[in-house]
Amino acid sequence: SKETIDGITGFLTEEPLPSPIEVVVSPPALYVAYVREKLPKTIGVAAQNCYKEEKGAFTGEISPEMIKDVGADWVIIGHSERRHKFGETDELIGEKVSHALKAGVKVIACIGELLSEREAGKTAEVVFRQTKFIADNVTNWDNVVIAYEPVWAIGTGKTASPNQAQEVHCQLRDWLQKNVSAHVAANTRIIYGGSVNAGNAAELSLQADV
Repeated sequence: SKETIDGITGFLTEEPLPSPIEVVVSPPALYVAYVREKLPKTIGVAAQNCYKEEKGAFTGEISPEMIKDVGADWVIIGHSERRHKFGETDELIGEKVSHALKAGVKVIACIGELLSEREAGKTAEVVFRQTKFIADNVTNWDNVVIAYEPVWAIGTGKTASPNQAQEVHCQLRDWLQKNVSAHVAANTRIIYGGSVNAGNAAELSLQADV
């Protein structure tokens, strides 16, 4: 609601943000323009999703061009809830990434495994497959952030331990080095998501590849 958004934007603007920290907030689509107007340009605003086309008969969808038109500069693509609740495929997510980047919108691309996949020892297999569909559609990695978000940790109160997060992030950097380039592997930001809070964020962020 606008009321809760006012509280968050007020908190974010009470004091200057420490440099070189980059902050991006991502409200529901209805509130993207409202949030953009409330925040200084030093804080980025992302849509939570977009479609792979500029315009057309796609009722209910929003395009990267619309996101730009209201002044936002980021979009989250491939969040696990989009994958598992709304049936978005790796192929569709790759197409969305491609179109968003071509439209000039920066992308937070999400990957992550189900609990059953982790318990079966398939975490690396799953996240590498998902990352490949993203990587195949990226030409400029400066505008891409990868978000590792294990599905079993999102909204459940369960968090990957710092060691678990670091292990997957390290594997992802190794995959990028082997399949994209050493420069991309070293410089791409890989953030962790999944029940992160003020109590565990600091320890997670101390990991070498988070």
